[in-house]
Amino acid sequence: MTGTAARRPGVQSVDRALDVLEVLSDGGAQGVTDIVRVTGLPLGTVHRLLATLVDRGYVRQDAERRYAVGPATLGLADAGERSIAAVGRVYAGRLTSLCGETANLAVLQGHEMVYIAQSPSPHSLRIFAEVGRRVPLHSTSVGKAVLAAMPVADAEALLRATRLARSTPKTLTTLDAIAAELDTVRRQGFAIDEEEQELGVRCVAGVVAVPGLHAALSVSGPTERFTLPKALVVADAVRETAEALAGALRS
Repeated sequence: MTGTAARRPGVQSVDRALDVLEVLSDGGAQGVTDIVRVTGLPLGTVHRLLATLVDRGYVRQDAERRYAVGPATLGLADAGERSIAAVGRVYAGRLTSLCGETANLAVLQGHEMVYIAQSPSPHSLRIFAEVGRRVPLHSTSVGKAVLAAMPVADAEALLRATRLARSTPKTLTTLDAIAAELDTVRRQGFAIDEEEQELGVRCVAGVVAVPGLHAALSVSGPTERFTLPKALVVADAVRETAEALAGALRS
């Protein structure tokens, strides 16, 4: 969290309110002194901001007089996800047109990835992951792409808090093996799921690098048709399309 110096006139109060909300979203319930310490804002300012945010439902106060994100933020989260999904479908459609396989956009929610948009393959035999489906981080290309883009300590903390279940004989289930895999993802700029989540399915994903968003765009297909050589060729298009999607979401 940065300090509040050099704020532009006219938006300082908005910046400060967002500073408070970001502290609460990153660190859970916090006392006033904790918020002051992290944001660098004056105590009186923090009290006034919290009072307004509590009145509007964006912040709540618990029984121990700590503050946490309130229920009004859920509406913003839903609206934000719908907006991201609408843009994501356009870019997923571009990938499907290019490679003929199903493309998906997934975002991190808690300790899992959730599919929020899809462009289905025109083939009768195709991979289908319904919107809203939750999948693990460690055994999916979208999960590995997101983990690899995080600071190493953050990725490790997420993995340690997750049950590293074996979905297929090819699933990586140890922290050391996954860490080595994430190093590979960082070097090559894309992630591959080699039948690690489901036998007969190969996926390649690229991270959608937008501040505050953990998302990845992927292409999936049956291994007989979506061979490893083809996946490696498609990987460049996946990475470039994910970068273009990130640019559209940042603009």
